[in-house]
Amino acid sequence: MNVKNEGWPPALRRLVWGVLLGGVLARGVLVAGAIFGGGMEDPDQYLTLARSLSEGKGFAIDGRPTAYRPPLYPLMLAPLAAVCGEYASVGVGLLHMVMGGGTIGLTALTARRWGLGTLGTLLAAGVVAFDPVLVSQSRAVMTETLAALLLVGALWGLAGCGRWGALVGGVMLGLGVLCRPSAGAGALLTATLGAGVGPGTWRERLIRGVTILGAMGVTILPWAARNAWVLGEPVWGTTHGGYTLYLANNGVYYDEVVNGPSGAVWTGPNQAAWWENVNKATAGMTEMEADREARKRAIATIRARPEDFARATLARLGRFWGIAPSGAVYGGWLRGMTAVWTLPLWVLLGRGLFLRGSWRWPRVAAGLAILAMSLVHAVYWTDLRMRAPVVPAIALLAAAGLRGRAQVAMGRTIE
Repeated sequence: MNVKNEGWPPALRRLVWGVLLGGVLARGVLVAGAIFGGGMEDPDQYLTLARSLSEGKGFAIDGRPTAYRPPLYPLMLAPLAAVCGEYASVGVGLLHMVMGGGTIGLTALTARRWGLGTLGTLLAAGVVAFDPVLVSQSRAVMTETLAALLLVGALWGLAGCGRWGALVGGVMLGLGVLCRPSAGAGALLTATLGAGVGPGTWRERLIRGVTILGAMGVTILPWAARNAWVLGEPVWGTTHGGYTLYLANNGVYYDEVVNGPSGAVWTGPNQAAWWENVNKATAGMTEMEADREARKRAIATIRARPEDFARATLARLGRFWGIAPSGAVYGGWLRGMTAVWTLPLWVLLGRGLFLRGSWRWPRVAAGLAILAMSLVHAVYWTDLRMRAPVVPAIALLAAAGLRGRAQVAMGRTIE
C-alpha cells in the first residue's frame, strides 16, 4: 500500500498501517483456530476444484467438468493445492490474511480518493479491519474474502481518473462476477445507471459506461467460452443459481420457516430430505438442465404462494441486514458483540446514504453495489454472511456519513 505517494500525513499513514496490521492479526487468530481445530471448512468444494486444476484434470469434480461453482477462487487456490498438498488449509489461511490486508489498504486508499479526510479514512479502514461478519469468513474456504477485495478494488479504480479508472474498475467488477456471480447485478447497475450520473458531457459518460461494460465483458468472456466448449452452453455465471433460488422458495421452506416458529432456521433432516428429492427429480439431467428445472420449480412456488413469497422476502432482507446472527445458530457473547458493533455502524451508514454526494459518480458505485446485493438476496437464499462482500462499500458510505455529520457540526455545507 503506497500511501506515501498519495500525499498522506505521516501520522495518518502510521495509524492506517496500525489498523491494517490489527485487521490481519484478527484474521490470523481465527484462521489459526480453524486450522488447529481440524482444518478450514470447505463446504462448497473449492479446494476439491483447486486440486483438480492442480492435477491437470480441469475444472471438475470427480472427473466431471462443471460450472456449478464460479472459477476465480479455485484458480487462485490451485497453486496452493499443488505446493502445500495436505496442508493446503494453511496456505488458504495465509492467502486470506493477505487478501484481508489488501482489502483494508484499498479501502483506505479509496477513502482518500473520495476525500473523506483523516477520521473518515480511519473509520472506513477500521470497519473493514474488524467487521465481525467479514472477518469471520476468513476461517472458511469460501469466496467472501476475495469478493470483498475485488469490490473495493473496483471502487478504488472507479474513483481514479478518466478512462483508465473506468477500465480498471470494469476489470475488477468482471473479476468480482467470476468470484461471486451475485455481484453481477451491482456491476451492471454501476456500468449503466452509475456511469450516467458522473461528471462530464453525455459523450464522456457514455464512453465511461461502455468502457466499464467492455472491460467486464472481456474479463468474463473466457469463462463463458470454456463452458460453451466443455459443457455445450455459454454459461456466464454458474449452474448454481436455480438451486439457490429454489432453496429459498419451496413449499417445505415456506411451511417450516416462513410459517414456522419465530427464529426458525432451515437445517437438519428436513432440508436434507428436500435436497434428496431435488436430486431424484433432476437425475439424468445435465447441469444446465437441472439448473433450469430448479429455477422453474422455484418460480412455480412463488406464483402459487405469493403471500408466503412476500413474507419470505422480508425475512431474507431482515437476515441480510440483521445486527447479529440468528440465536438458533450463534448465542451469547458473540451475538451481543456483533450487535454492539453493528448498531452505530448502521446509523452512520444511513447518514451516508442520504448525503447527496453519495449518489454522484464515483461514490454511487458503492450504494449501487449494496442496493443490488440486497435485492438479489431478497429473492435468493440468504444468511448474514452474504453481507460480507459489500462490507467495504458499507464502510466507505458510513465514513462519508461521519464526515457529513462533522461538517454539519462545523456549520459547513455537506458535500
